[in-house]
Amino acid sequence: MKTRFDAIIMGAGPAGSTAAALLARAGWSVALVEKQRFPRRKVCGECLAASNLPLLDALGIGAQFDASAGPELRQVALMQGQRTLIADLPAADPPNRAWGRALGRETLDMLLLAQARASGAVVLQPWSVQAHGGSAGDHNCEIRAIGSDHRECLHAPVLIAAHGSWEPLPTGREERRLARQPGDLFAFKANFRDARLAPGLLPVLSFDGGYGGMVLADQGITTLACCIREDRLEACRRLHPGLSAGDAVEAILKHACLGVAQALGPAQREGAWLATGPIDPGIRLRADDALFRIGNAAGEAHPIIGEGMSMAVQSAWLLCGQLLHPGRRDGLANAAWQSGVRRRYADEWRRHFAPRLRLAAGLAHLAMRPGLTAPWLGLLDRWPALLKQVARRAGKVRCAISPATASWLAAGAARCTRPAAALFHRDPG
Repeated sequence: MKTRFDAIIMGAGPAGSTAAALLARAGWSVALVEKQRFPRRKVCGECLAASNLPLLDALGIGAQFDASAGPELRQVALMQGQRTLIADLPAADPPNRAWGRALGRETLDMLLLAQARASGAVVLQPWSVQAHGGSAGDHNCEIRAIGSDHRECLHAPVLIAAHGSWEPLPTGREERRLARQPGDLFAFKANFRDARLAPGLLPVLSFDGGYGGMVLADQGITTLACCIREDRLEACRRLHPGLSAGDAVEAILKHACLGVAQALGPAQREGAWLATGPIDPGIRLRADDALFRIGNAAGEAHPIIGEGMSMAVQSAWLLCGQLLHPGRRDGLANAAWQSGVRRRYADEWRRHFAPRLRLAAGLAHLAMRPGLTAPWLGLLDRWPALLKQVARRAGKVRCAISPATASWLAAGAARCTRPAAALFHRDPG
């Protein structure tokens, strides 16, 4: 088994698979380590904003995405109590890529992983990262084959964390469990068939102690997802001792939002409720890091704005743009070179994504306190276009990667030539 690579990527979700494909196309030897077997269901919103669709085209999976994804998302709604407020979503450029769509992670993850493998990445799946050590330029990564005691130690000058924020290494799981608080937010998700949700409508749910969303995705499946405070969930379960956690969440959402009850009236749930957490929104990029971070490992916004997938995919492109920047590479094992790449990448990441984290945090805390949002509902009822502006500020139409950079990276950046200027969009936050 090959154990030495140019880069090791931990996690094969949208961020990890995208980075693996881009680096492998540039001639790097890449190990992509993933502990789950695909396809897999995952607690995650399934919306991909229009800003990402040109990137899927550049990777070569745009046509497959189009053939599988749900209807174009053209409207956003706010559902709270008996009220549902609806507004148009902003359109993106180009016109043939103006609207986001939803696609189950079972399908999207497989499409991206196939591109990583076809680009030349070595996919180690299912293998679990047990520990990693070393320093910038000289990393080691201990991995174990799932279902056996077979272990290997991989070595690479570049190490990239692309795992979920709620998926710590085995050494950190007990510490994470002991740190839980009553106000922690846990994420839930379920799929429903034959729901009465209008195609193209993207509702945001607001209720006491949590927030959520619904979307019609591929194969006629409606996804219902939410984040809820642990103490709010436990209070409901005490009132209804026979309910499972997922059933309690469903009862809360139907009671708190008339729009949810109406949409799910004739629906049949497919499969069990999924749960994970606690979620931990915030920026995880650190100046003293020896590794690079993309996706949720770099930072996580409250899911209320539905930008997790966008930040995962685009952060992978941002990092690869820095790692493969013409004239910047000075030997992968050079710690000073890596430090410069890490600094420039962090600056770009914060410029594009930090405003979304702040917006999402404000919206999440308002949504979880319906009493505070009553004055705003009247304003939104009078000027629903304000919802459209919120969606625009959340990044629904703005991509961190310029079209020229997307084409250059997707074609195998290190083996192509182009001017070093204008790698990334420079529009403010």
